[in-house]
Amino acid sequence: MSATRWRILLLIFARKTSLSRRALLLLLLPALISACHSRKQEPKKRAALVTVAKVIEADIPLQVRCIGNVEAFSSVAVRSSMSGELKKVCFEQGREVKKGQLLFSIDPRLPMAALRQAEANLAKDRAQERNASLQYRRYEALFKDGGVSREQFDQLTTNLDALRSTVDSDRASLENARTQLSYASITSPIDGRTGSLLVNEGNLVKANDTTALVEIHQLKPIFVSFSLPQQGFSQLQRYRAAGQITVSASPQDGGSPSKGILSFLDNEIDRTTGTIRLKATFPNAEQRLWPGQFVEVSLHLATQRNAVLVPSSAVQVGQKGKYVFVLKKNTVVNRDIETSRSWKGLEVVDKGLAKGETVVTDGLMQLEPGSEVRVQGRKK
Repeated sequence: MSATRWRILLLIFARKTSLSRRALLLLLLPALISACHSRKQEPKKRAALVTVAKVIEADIPLQVRCIGNVEAFSSVAVRSSMSGELKKVCFEQGREVKKGQLLFSIDPRLPMAALRQAEANLAKDRAQERNASLQYRRYEALFKDGGVSREQFDQLTTNLDALRSTVDSDRASLENARTQLSYASITSPIDGRTGSLLVNEGNLVKANDTTALVEIHQLKPIFVSFSLPQQGFSQLQRYRAAGQITVSASPQDGGSPSKGILSFLDNEIDRTTGTIRLKATFPNAEQRLWPGQFVEVSLHLATQRNAVLVPSSAVQVGQKGKYVFVLKKNTVVNRDIETSRSWKGLEVVDKGLAKGETVVTDGLMQLEPGSEVRVQGRKK
């Protein structure tokens, strides 16, 4: 009712009543008029738009993550074992080579001449040794019959023994000459990939020089080296004793991960960094891992069964710790939770939630306990 109508009614009522009542009504008139002006209906608060998700249970891996570096399974710096001119390079740098494949040829003329000389010396001394052996057999029969003196027979025996030793020495010299000649052909000691050629054809190379001719890295299999804090060493040992630990390595550019196994645990913890060095071996059949490359390493220690999971976006942090907003019909309630770790955008909840409950994941800034909400979407 408007203020004007109230005034008219009060005047009509005042004419029909006594003066004292009129005075009372006149005194109440301002209060009634004020009440009419203040009676405005408060607008109803709108429901907040939110996105929700279900709390789920799943088996998830218990993993340790770190950054690792790829290392060749084996590396060889190829050097010459003899001095001479580098006559020919028999491979294409940067390509794969097989064990035993010819890499370099060094001028073989000097070792070939030495080999022929050794063969000649052996042939000469063997002929002398055969002649001495025949004389020994003849003089042995005469010595038994008393035809020659003891001194003569002993001299023949000594000559035969000396010639036999000479022949043995010649055989060793011949073997050494053959070995020296074999050094003229340098072959690959491993299967691997060659690097940049460090010495070109026509250069003079020296035996066991400090400068390598080329380096070869074995890429199949391959190592990934990484370090873990000493605080997790006991846990790592426990899981390793229970079985083989699988490891995955993902390139930092987002490539697909490679699977391997933990194969090496260092025999001491680094006192400077407080970490222990480990290595994992990967088959690397497709050669996605490359020496020197940095990768994201994940150790799969075990599998956590029936873990309670919520999206990380649903978890808020307050003065008392972590909490979530749980949907109850059209309103939300505040629920304190305890989490242990995250996995692929989800939080592992140890306490406070159960499978099947619904939590708010978006629109959290406009919420408080008891707020009315309207669901606009659900996260899978």
